[in-house]
Amino acid sequence: MHLDDRLTIETPEGVSIELTLAGLGSRLGAAAVDITIQTVVLLALVLALTLAGAVVSADLGIFVMGIGTLLIALVVLGYYLLFEALNGGRTPGKAAFGIRVATVDGRPLTLAAVTLRTLLRLVDFLPLLYAVGAMSVVATSKNQRLGDLVANTVVVRDRKPTPAAPPEVAGSRQGWDVATVSDAEMAIVRRYSARRHQLTPEARVKLAAETAARLRPKVTGGQYLDDEDFLLQLLVEKSRD
Repeated sequence: MHLDDRLTIETPEGVSIELTLAGLGSRLGAAAVDITIQTVVLLALVLALTLAGAVVSADLGIFVMGIGTLLIALVVLGYYLLFEALNGGRTPGKAAFGIRVATVDGRPLTLAAVTLRTLLRLVDFLPLLYAVGAMSVVATSKNQRLGDLVANTVVVRDRKPTPAAPPEVAGSRQGWDVATVSDAEMAIVRRYSARRHQLTPEARVKLAAETAARLRPKVTGGQYLDDEDFLLQLLVEKSRD
């Protein structure tokens, strides 16, 4: 197993990001939490279907069991599709262990990638309790199970959030002097503002940090704002000049 492995990726925005790969222990712990949640849901579903089948005719009972089989498949596969696609690569188990799915090349995680790694989960689970997947994590340089290899994804540790700084009074010009910031530099800030929601979390944080570090020496004010808020407020202040 690779302990505390790190992966450096170059994002499409030209920003180098260093990620810490999740190890086998945290991944198995997250899987155990997710399987427990799914088991509880499935038991409740089977109980409801059993009760429903007991009160209907035989023909209708077969129909109910068919619907139940479909619902079970949706729970097993849809669980990962729902959480990983809509929650930044984090299932409840991954969130509990502070890890998430990310792409190897730093691009945003797509539904197609999540679908591929979810379908391959059926193979990784063989012959029991993710034995194939665990061996793959140990054997590969980027700690990838088969689903990760096919989907071009990795599982990484979440970065700890930076403590919030004391806020400044919104809209206040007190202490702000932006006269020395050039139009070319403001164009960079505007591009960042327009595209920030399209960036991966790591690229967004790093690009904001690099841009803010370049401009803070030219600006009086905003010292208590984090990097992104500083850049957004700088847009407001510059528009007033």
